Parts: sequence; C-alpha cells; structure tokens
Amino acid sequence: MTMTRRRRGQIGEAAAAALLADSGYRILERNYRCPLGEIDIVAAQGEEIVFIEVRTRSSQTFGTPQESVDGRKRLRLRRLAAYYLGSRGLAGRSCRFDVVAVWLDRQERVAGVEVIKGAF
Repeated sequence: MTMTRRRRGQIGEAAAAALLADSGYRILERNYRCPLGEIDIVAAQGEEIVFIEVRTRSSQTFGTPQESVDGRKRLRLRRLAAYYLGSRGLAGRSCRFDVVAVWLDRQERVAGVEVIKGAF
C-alpha cells in the first residue's frame, strides 16, 4: 500500500470514527486485528455490536466507496465478526454491518461522510 493510499485510509477512518461517536456509537476497537484479518471499527449502538468497514475515495473513477465492498469482502467481514464475537464471549449477540463512505477533495480534506447502516 502506498503512503498516499495509507494516508487517505487514516484520514477516512478518523473522520468515520468521529462521526460515529458524535452519532451515538460507542467505539470499542479501531483496526481490530486477528489471524483472519482486520476490521476497521468495532462499535456498539445500544445492545448491538456494529462491525464497520470504512471506504475512502478521492474520486468515483472506480465506483462509490460503498460499491467497493464486494461479496468477497462481505464474506471476510462476516468471518472476522464471528471470530471477534467468539473471542470476546459474545457469540449469539445481535450485530450488524455498516459501511462508512468517506469522500476526500483534491487536497485530501474530508468533503463528505455517509453512514450506511445495515449495509449487508
């Protein structure tokens, strides 16, 4: 991953976490890593655990941020979520998957953020 791409990701994840916290989500983990991979943000909203994929784009050349979460990525996130819940003794707990789409302008400033609840 190039530094520019990594920087965009960091900017997007920071913007997403701030918006989620302001919207009543309780951030439990950022960049949760396990043997199966990484989840950008794990949060709680009420009694529900929310697994959040953050997608940051500076253009729509390759589609919108949320369109980039394809079937393969969704399957991977479901497996990661099951691992997370099992490792925390939370198996059977209600959960959902949200996507946060972050758009950056040409100066890599946040131009827009959208939370898609229950994206899949």
